[in-house]
Amino acid sequence: MKRNEELSKLTNVKEWDFIVIGGGASGLGSALDAVSRGFKTLLLESHDFAKATSSRSTKLVHGGVRYLAQGDVGLVKEALKERGLLAKNAAHIVKNQSFIIPNYTWWGGIYYKIGLSIYDFLAGKLSLGKTRYISKSKTVEKLPTIEQNHLMSGVVYQDGQFDDARLAVNLTQTIIEKGGTAVNYVKVINLLKDDADKVIGVVAEDQLSKQQYQIHAKVVINATGVFTNDILNMNNPKHGKLVVPSQGIHLVLDKSFLKSDDAIMIPKTSDGRVLFVVPWHDRALVGTTDTLLKDESFEPRALEEEINFVLNTARQYLAKKPTREDVKSVFAGLRPLAAPKDGSKSTKEVSRSHKVIASETGLISIIGGKWTTYRKMAEDTVDEAMKVHRLGNTASKTEHLSIHGNVKPEQVDRSNHLYVYGSDIPAIKALQESNPRYSQKLHPDHPFTIAEIVWAIRNEMAETIEDILSRRVRLLFLDARAAIDSAHTVAKIIAEEKGYSEEWTQQHENEFIDLARGYLLTPYSPKVQP
Repeated sequence: MKRNEELSKLTNVKEWDFIVIGGGASGLGSALDAVSRGFKTLLLESHDFAKATSSRSTKLVHGGVRYLAQGDVGLVKEALKERGLLAKNAAHIVKNQSFIIPNYTWWGGIYYKIGLSIYDFLAGKLSLGKTRYISKSKTVEKLPTIEQNHLMSGVVYQDGQFDDARLAVNLTQTIIEKGGTAVNYVKVINLLKDDADKVIGVVAEDQLSKQQYQIHAKVVINATGVFTNDILNMNNPKHGKLVVPSQGIHLVLDKSFLKSDDAIMIPKTSDGRVLFVVPWHDRALVGTTDTLLKDESFEPRALEEEINFVLNTARQYLAKKPTREDVKSVFAGLRPLAAPKDGSKSTKEVSRSHKVIASETGLISIIGGKWTTYRKMAEDTVDEAMKVHRLGNTASKTEHLSIHGNVKPEQVDRSNHLYVYGSDIPAIKALQESNPRYSQKLHPDHPFTIAEIVWAIRNEMAETIEDILSRRVRLLFLDARAAIDSAHTVAKIIAEEKGYSEEWTQQHENEFIDLARGYLLTPYSPKVQP
């Protein structure tokens, strides 16, 4: 993943088969599906890969227990199949995670045991393990920090857990390895059309150099998630709103609030939402909310009522009661939901399944969906594009396509924080050994090393401090104060690697610290690492 090499292809290729707009789950999936079928494919992302929704999920690869409760068996069955495929295709990132539902009524254990046994059945051969009922004492043994007052029993079920931004980087690497082109910080600012009003390409601008490109293609796919309406406006200003953003927030707490390798699933909160407490990179991730918003943003902010809801609900179920001061980081993400036809405000009524829409101009848009089903969403999108544009009937090849970094499950050592790099681990270790400085920790409280920062710049198209600390090593999401403290070190390394000036270093460090403060609930000033 070298940005200059990818950029050079924008002028060297006369016409692409596919241009995919958007470097999140649906865009990366669509580009990988297209290139693996043999199409000349270009993916353009206006910011960094997975900058928006796709780095801000609950980190679950799941069928969706709540959709089963709503009777959406088709969506659950599809997602469970995709969960199983992803666990095989990216075994270094996706892990089998035990979830425990704590029951505070006598009937809860029976009810959830029956419901989740159906969940297991729908997974078929790709099941991750059987649901089982456990006693109160066993529940407390497995979840030592659970609130024990009125606790009756527990139900254990298996689901998937992963690192979303890391998967996005690996998908980008796979696209490039398969002969496709993917580049970040190139924004589509207009669509090219012929005399018949058919879309024949895009006008794009490099956000770093401000150079503009006219790029031609047989097919343009709009896979921009919550920003879908922006591209549809370029296509037809009267298109109507097809996507509504729904915000979900997550609070990250110290592992002492969970003290378990098992996750907690709270199936019914005060307003009917599901809440998770999930172990993630040696922290406890608590979320999520479901709040319909009017406007989309690349840096959404958690609302006070959302923060209070998550904290209050967590306090009901955890013996150690979290406060605002305990929150290491808070991050918000927007789900791109297909807009309800009746204009209703309840997100429970909005479908989580995806839709592929072909405009009269030939523009193909993919809306809705979720990370778990990204591969199926992509397959459906490329199938529709091939049909509309008469590009033959080559079948999708991604069902058993190994993603960059994939190793055998038994080769994954999750006690080493480098496990998410999979097959790249030896190269990172070699980098650590090549220079004594590279083996040093970025921050004393975290395992990340300088080598990972250098690796991200040289091999993973990381251009900014935020790219590195948000999406390559995840420090901003895990501990915003530590990320603020590390900003100076990261800025210096980027400047060294790319030959940037002292002014660039200072400006970008300040910009990152301003952004990172939005991930904190209490004020903080940087302590610069030596």
